[in-house]
Amino acid sequence: MKRFVNTFSVRVSVAFAIVFMALSVFSILAQTAYKLPPKEIAAIIDAPTLPTALLSPRSDAILFVETKPNPSLSVIAEPVLKLGGVRLNPTLNSSQRIAEISGFVIQRVADKKQIRIQVPAGSKLGSPAWSYDGSKIAFTRDAADGVELWAADATSGVAKQVGTVYVSDILNAPFSWMADNKHLLAFTIPAGRGKAPEVPKVPVGPVIEETAGKMAQVATFQDLLKNSTDEALFEYYATVQLAVVDTQTGAVTALGTPGVYADADFSPDETYLLATRLQKPYSYRVPFNSFAKSLEIWDVKTAPVKLVKTVATLPIADQTPRQGVHMGVRNITWQPLHPAKLLWAEALDGGDPLKKVDFRDKLMSLAAPFTGEPQEVLKVKHRFAGLGWMAKKDQMMLAEYDRDRRWRTTYLTDISGKQPTQKVVFDLSVNDSYNDPGNPLYERRTNGERVMLQDGDFIYLTGVGANEKGERPFLDKMNLKSLEKQRLYQSNETSFETVVGFNGTSRTGILTRYESKTEFPNFFAVEIKNNKRQQITDFKDPAPQLTALKKELVKYKRADGVPLSGTLYLPSDYKPGTRLPLIVVAYPLEYNDAATAGQVRTSPNRFTVRSRSYSQVYLALQGYAVLDGATMPIVGNPETMNDTFIEQITASAKAAIDYLDSTGVIDRKRVGVSGHSYGAFMTANFLAHTDLFAAGIAGSGAYNRTLTPFGFQGERRNFWEAKDVYTKLSPFTFADKIKKPLLMFHGEADNNPGTFPIQSQRLYQAISGTGGTAKLVMLPYESHGYSARESVMHVMAEMLEWADKYIKNGTKAND
Repeated sequence: MKRFVNTFSVRVSVAFAIVFMALSVFSILAQTAYKLPPKEIAAIIDAPTLPTALLSPRSDAILFVETKPNPSLSVIAEPVLKLGGVRLNPTLNSSQRIAEISGFVIQRVADKKQIRIQVPAGSKLGSPAWSYDGSKIAFTRDAADGVELWAADATSGVAKQVGTVYVSDILNAPFSWMADNKHLLAFTIPAGRGKAPEVPKVPVGPVIEETAGKMAQVATFQDLLKNSTDEALFEYYATVQLAVVDTQTGAVTALGTPGVYADADFSPDETYLLATRLQKPYSYRVPFNSFAKSLEIWDVKTAPVKLVKTVATLPIADQTPRQGVHMGVRNITWQPLHPAKLLWAEALDGGDPLKKVDFRDKLMSLAAPFTGEPQEVLKVKHRFAGLGWMAKKDQMMLAEYDRDRRWRTTYLTDISGKQPTQKVVFDLSVNDSYNDPGNPLYERRTNGERVMLQDGDFIYLTGVGANEKGERPFLDKMNLKSLEKQRLYQSNETSFETVVGFNGTSRTGILTRYESKTEFPNFFAVEIKNNKRQQITDFKDPAPQLTALKKELVKYKRADGVPLSGTLYLPSDYKPGTRLPLIVVAYPLEYNDAATAGQVRTSPNRFTVRSRSYSQVYLALQGYAVLDGATMPIVGNPETMNDTFIEQITASAKAAIDYLDSTGVIDRKRVGVSGHSYGAFMTANFLAHTDLFAAGIAGSGAYNRTLTPFGFQGERRNFWEAKDVYTKLSPFTFADKIKKPLLMFHGEADNNPGTFPIQSQRLYQAISGTGGTAKLVMLPYESHGYSARESVMHVMAEMLEWADKYIKNGTKAND
């Protein structure tokens, strides 16, 4: 009896101990109310955002898209389904809404007149698009149970709902304009489709996957299909009826039958439609854009619509080689200036970048009436990396990418003859920002064809103009025969002015977006010859307290000679010689050589615009120095550069601290480090392997690289090929070494491949279990970036509290 009593007593004691521990853990993990940062920071978060600008096809007006600063948590908390790599709102049959577009305003250039698009008060809008002739704007409006299609007159601003159809933007844009600037090709909700499939309360059986020897080295995608119910729901919500909608009468003409269409695009003459139809079986390993699919050509002039040809039937792309491309047709597109001619790429190396071949890709074409076989146009030595069509028929700029060198070569290519001709136009490292020629300006013709803006043998290039003093955007005119360039315009050394486009059809004037350290971004009409300027907009600075911060570009060198830089923010009342606590904000990037790694890719003359999420820069308002965008280059052979990741970020951070310490700006004992995503991964590694920082602040990171076994960031090896590297670069492995305080944030609904919420949860548990100091803030309903006002406010409040406790005032505690 005594033995029984003792055993019972032990069990009771253990039970009470477990309950006590559970209650203790609960008290630590208990949900708390959302916090607010200091009023000065909260006012910035609530400040109006700069509208997004969409230049009209005729370059005579700008459509400004007005967005609310941050949606309330109730917006992103609306129920969503996670299916096939997308998040959809089942009530609206739409993509998830994480931003709130509240209005549209057309700003005419010539007379500076503003025209507000007239919509009902409180409307939730989306997907604005100019008609090709610039006479109309089409957009969507969320109703109570679906997404409406609307159109507005660009002259008067009068808008109306187009018919009674609902549209879907789950897999693609919900509509596109047609050549007559009157009709839309729309992805509509099928009429009479019935109710959504019910989710069974009890599963019909287990979920089973089997490899059967199939090698699928895919990324760790999220929101994938998980079972047969998910498949049924995906098919229900993704099924659309392609239709032509008359924006004047609202008449709807259905095209074909309902299906799961990922894309649809008319031929230039609008006789044919290229439709991408997803096919079963769906995959549980990859998102919808890698599902099996058929590429179909329809004749839409017949009644009913007729399937003319299936260009390709592609299997599930889950066996694509790492950092390779899938086999078969890819990058298929209609060729402008032809009535109906398709062009696409196909791999010649099995899609495998490691295979040694003379040519990696070939371009193929097929023209109406699509009765013959596809013809080879040309072979591409390295990986096909895209093209841009010229204004002359059968001419294009074709780019190829050499993975081994990280090199891009662009050719002026003419495919009009029996043998294509090519001339190298640009040839440089993808990391060489100083020699980046910029991007061609394009024009959208009134029939919808998009080609390069070209005057005879001349095209126009715009770029950011990176240089060692900071970016200075430019506009160049280049002769395609001689390849000589003439600089037409460039931002001066005290501002940051980007070229939006030409002013109308003239080549004598341009439209620009101008800003400086102290001048809020606004749009201008500028005469090229004499720099005569006329301000078009009058947006006001909504956060002067942020503008008042001192700001400068600082440059320094790593011990191995690699040039480094960053943007230093100081309080507005900073007095030289005062040593401040410092926050280093960074995101590591990879380079082949020191020359390109050290290039300056920012401008000290940019206006400090409020972030749509949290920003460490705001800490400068509370007495901190903030080194934002501190460069952390990982330099070396692309196959092995991560072997020295820790050593290189350590050397970069030490160089930054040493330099700022030498200037008398910072107290090197009070330095913190922060980053988001890969920057968070960097932050945790700093605390695990160095003593440079007093504390760290990390957002939405991945800390155990064994959970991303088929690569991360630019890492080309899988876990089994580089176990030591994956282990060394996993802060989780060294959690017992993380003794400096680490604050972590993570969205509970993070959908970024690799940064599953469990990454932060397990690192927190590991630090806690080995005696370290850490805090984990899990943000309900938030994804990889944080959107809701409540979330952003809370993150800033927590960040400041942590920095004050362990960085600004934590010297003694961390000594």
